[in-house]
Amino acid sequence: MSQFAPETPLVQSGNLAIGAKSAPVIIAGPDSLESEELALTVATELARLEQKLQVPFVFKGSYDKANRSSHLSYRGPGIEAGLAILAKVRQETGLAVTTDVHTVAEVARAADALDILQVPAFLCRQNDLLQACGSTGKIVNIKKGQFLAPANIQARVAAATGPDTPGVLVTERGTTFGHGDLVNDFRGVPIIREAGFCVIFDATHSVQQPGALGDRSDGKRGMIPHLARAAAGIGCDGFFFEVHPRPDEALCDGPNSLHLDHFEGLLEQVIEIDRIARRL
Repeated sequence: MSQFAPETPLVQSGNLAIGAKSAPVIIAGPDSLESEELALTVATELARLEQKLQVPFVFKGSYDKANRSSHLSYRGPGIEAGLAILAKVRQETGLAVTTDVHTVAEVARAADALDILQVPAFLCRQNDLLQACGSTGKIVNIKKGQFLAPANIQARVAAATGPDTPGVLVTERGTTFGHGDLVNDFRGVPIIREAGFCVIFDATHSVQQPGALGDRSDGKRGMIPHLARAAAGIGCDGFFFEVHPRPDEALCDGPNSLHLDHFEGLLEQVIEIDRIARRL
């Protein structure tokens, strides 16, 4: 098994190039689109980092978090307002954008506004949703379910691959371990890449403790840098981070979000480790 699998394809759409020998893509943003002001604050910093670090960035923010620990939890601004915020981010910063889609009907409404359609982890076995995403001609990012073995991702990718699909990304975000915890088995990254798929490592959801606070999830924010550096060393095609200027005040997933002010230093380390892993 090679350190950087040659089977990894180049997934390319517009100005985005992911995989092969490309620099790792950074998908980042607040978990939920709390407001246009917050989204633009985060996106402006990401655009600055894209220019400074010379790696591609994609802004991510969810307009609806349908999977919550409590039905009373904040879910987001909804699809219409959320897509308008993402359009504003794209227009003002030039960043590519992505968000979760949950139903076939949502895919039809959201596809034109997005550069990457993201399938949430708990929906990665919903074949109708995957097929709808694959029919849009956009890149699809499948978040591998916490319950899914790495070797079983091939059928999920096949379901999301249509005749015009530029490529399908697979995001590793931890595996359920016991009650209320996630762990990372880093063997999964090369297993998925050896199968010929680009792997994005989600360093922030990997430290989540689902439902640990009763009506919301907890998380071990201090573990994010350790996991991100480890993933860079094993060889990934990109990284996913939830970032927020005030994570302790975030309306969703604050405990497993990285402070925006700490992001640049970690990215510098991750990119340098990635270069060593790729032998560039």
